[in-house]
Amino acid sequence: MQESGLNRFFGPLEAKIMDILWCRESMTIKEVQTLLEKDKPTNFNTVMTVMNRLVDKGILQKKPVGRSSYYNPIQTREEFINNQSKEMTHELMDEFGSVVVSHMLDALEDVDEELVKKLELKIKELKKEKNDE
Repeated sequence: MQESGLNRFFGPLEAKIMDILWCRESMTIKEVQTLLEKDKPTNFNTVMTVMNRLVDKGILQKKPVGRSSYYNPIQTREEFINNQSKEMTHELMDEFGSVVVSHMLDALEDVDEELVKKLELKIKELKKEKNDE
C-alpha cells in the first residue's frame, strides 16, 4: 500500500506530532503527548524519542526554557511540503527523465486551468533563459 500525505515523509506517529506542532507551534513533550492521548493512549517516552529523532533529522528545533524543553518546527508545513516535493521531483527527473515529464503532462488533464497557465508561463521563462544564454 502506497503512503499518502505526510506519511510519505514521516512515520504515522511522526506525522501526528508534526500536525500538532504545525498547528500550535512551540510545545513540550508532555503537551504533545496529552493531545495525542485524545485519540489513543500514547507513552510519554515514545513521544519523547520520536520528537528527539525529529530534532536529529533537522525537522524540529528544541529550545530549553527553565526545566522544560519546547519543540517547534523549523519550517512551516507549506515550506516543508514544497521542499520535499521539489526534492522528490528532482530525484524522479534524475532517475527517470522524460518518462516522468510524460506522466506529469498526462496528469495535467485532471488539474485546474490556473495550474496549466502557471506551467505555460514557467515553460516560456525557461525557453527565454535558454535563448538568452
